[in-house]
Amino acid sequence: MSLDQLIKGCKKGNAVAQEQLYRLYSSKLFSICLKYSNDYSSAEDTLQDAFITIFDKITQYKNKGSFEGWIKRVTINTALQKYRKQKVFDIINEEQIEEVEVQIDDDEVSLDYLLKIIQQLPDRYRLVFNLYVLDGYSHKEVAEMLEISIGTSKSNLARARNILKEKLETNQEPYVRSIEGRR
Repeated sequence: MSLDQLIKGCKKGNAVAQEQLYRLYSSKLFSICLKYSNDYSSAEDTLQDAFITIFDKITQYKNKGSFEGWIKRVTINTALQKYRKQKVFDIINEEQIEEVEVQIDDDEVSLDYLLKIIQQLPDRYRLVFNLYVLDGYSHKEVAEMLEISIGTSKSNLARARNILKEKLETNQEPYVRSIEGRR
């Protein structure tokens, strides 16, 4: 079945089309869920919730723009819904924000290790970091998605970067040595 046929089938509630769509996109969407979850199990739950939402709202997709982009957006929103109602964000005065840049040498840090330390960030920092750095949203868009102020978005990003920088500086050495030992 072509993607258009799968979408039409899903709009009609066809279980075979839904299963094929799931098989086609589940691994890509799971990687998104992992970015926004603090563990594997939570990511699995988010993926399941995302597909329930996708199948429930697929009639809202009007073949304008990328279908993959649409389901990624639904998945991100599903992941964020867990945190919107929680008070996980600190309200910060924008003058308190110190911008920190983290430089990573791709030869020394694996993507798995980086994902692991990102997942260890507190929810409020991980969500902002992922939306801003990994998914390319502006602070204004992040603030709207998370229902926080732009200053809070900037502050949480700065704090996330500080934590990541510390973890990379302090925890990277044993990891780098173990990689070098495998070369």
